Amino acid sequence: MQSSHDPMKASAAKDAAVIEVADVVKAFGGLRAVDGMSLSLRAGEMIALIGPNGAGKTTMFNLIAGSLRPDAGSIRVGGVDVAREGPDRRIGRGVGRTFQIPRPFAEMSVLENVLTGAQAQAGERPWMNFLVPGRIAAQERAAVDRARELLDFVTLSRLELEPARVLSGGQRKLLELARILMADPRVILLDEPAAGVNPVLLELLIDRIVSLNAAGKTILLIEHNMDMVARLCGRAVVMAAGRLLAEGPPAQIARDPAVISAYLGDVA
Repeated sequence: MQSSHDPMKASAAKDAAVIEVADVVKAFGGLRAVDGMSLSLRAGEMIALIGPNGAGKTTMFNLIAGSLRPDAGSIRVGGVDVAREGPDRRIGRGVGRTFQIPRPFAEMSVLENVLTGAQAQAGERPWMNFLVPGRIAAQERAAVDRARELLDFVTLSRLELEPARVLSGGQRKLLELARILMADPRVILLDEPAAGVNPVLLELLIDRIVSLNAAGKTILLIEHNMDMVARLCGRAVVMAAGRLLAEGPPAQIARDPAVISAYLGDVA
């Protein structure tokens, strides 16, 4: 009798690309912000997308997240071309993102902000509240319990009833991470998570990112902090002028003359 566990299939699943970007182009007027860019992200991987200011990194992120549509090329999530789909559909396919500058709902409580990340809530359809009120109430209780678990994960539990406007920049990054985790994405896109974060909170944020990756989350991050990239990522993808310049282990990338010229000197 053959075992139900097939090591070859398990290895193939781990090596499968969860996101594949192929020959993508995005122009604004006459400027090609992304110019034939390709990259892939394998299940369980954590990689960095780096490059000088104006390299096209944020545009590439927006294309992967669905807030922009490419002019040419393909973007596949789990083997499905999603280039024409918007961000709501991407979240439904398990791709969530944070922003370089978090914008929480300032007057809503910290807990309420996390709850906005919940997906497919039956109570969003008004008639369901009349048809199955018990089911709606149970789902809402489960969502609150999950939100509190996530606030505990990012160490913001003591602030759950405070308005989000009282949070520091670093705490807002943690809140946004908790909010996107409410959607339980398979892939998390982190846009400059270290920017504006004090050293103590940065260590906490790094620890939480490592924990998420160890738990199976696939992570792609834009980051200028090369020490953080070296600590977190097994691979870095370098963009310059909208194109792929180099990719490989961060230590190797740091010695690449083309990268030193195009990128590292820019942030020294």
